[in-house]
Amino acid sequence: MASTNVMSPTSSSTTPTWHQFERRVDEVKASKADINCLVMDYLVTNGYPAAAKRFAVEANIQPKADIGSIEERVEIRSAIHSGDIQTAIEKINELNPQILDEDPSLHFSLLRLQLVELIRKCTSTPNGDITPALDFATSRLAPRAPTNPQFLEDLERTLALLIFPAENLTVPLANLLHPDLRKDIATRVNEAILESQGARKEARLRNLVKLRAWAEQKARDTKQAIPDHLDIGLHSDKSTANAQHRPSQNGSSDDAVMANDGSIDPMIA
Repeated sequence: MASTNVMSPTSSSTTPTWHQFERRVDEVKASKADINCLVMDYLVTNGYPAAAKRFAVEANIQPKADIGSIEERVEIRSAIHSGDIQTAIEKINELNPQILDEDPSLHFSLLRLQLVELIRKCTSTPNGDITPALDFATSRLAPRAPTNPQFLEDLERTLALLIFPAENLTVPLANLLHPDLRKDIATRVNEAILESQGARKEARLRNLVKLRAWAEQKARDTKQAIPDHLDIGLHSDKSTANAQHRPSQNGSSDDAVMANDGSIDPMIA
């Protein structure tokens, strides 16, 4: 007779093991105050000022950060997501000019993204004028390129967008025009601002999610008796699909959504 699947929750021989795991999970009771602090920390760190204000009232707690400082980060993030990189750079410098001065890699990434946006504009119409893009690359990026081999490589790859038709771009070149590049750089900028303010670069909730994934993998590597699938509880496939067709209950009408495609951030959906 074939051996029974020890991981099946329907197997009578393994019911105690299944229940033991579930029981141990249920025994871990986080306090409401701790959960509220985690949620508030997430909203503040990732830039949801409207949601943070409402949650502060509902949970009767105060955000540790000034709402005004959150809104400044949101304005910068929104400018990057919309492709207005010059405005983003100006706002960063108004907030703290040392952020870009002390992080040449981030500064170069922003300038390269600005070049990408110029190229996007000039190549979006037939016979578009590429002079603004070339002038910008020559004056703003070329002087920085020799200081770092990666800078030079990134600049050369970006300028290749002027040579090849948009429909025939290789994956690395096409990725430069994908909205994910804006999102990635906006995240780096957000983290740099938080670090300059003496705050953590990443919300505690995200750290906990990473720790949970690491612990699950360790348990599977050592053949521990845990269910085949552990739902993290943030969202299911069904709720994710629904979330893309309904307004967020966490302030998306007032807060700029972090996801570049307009979908609701699953961490708070």
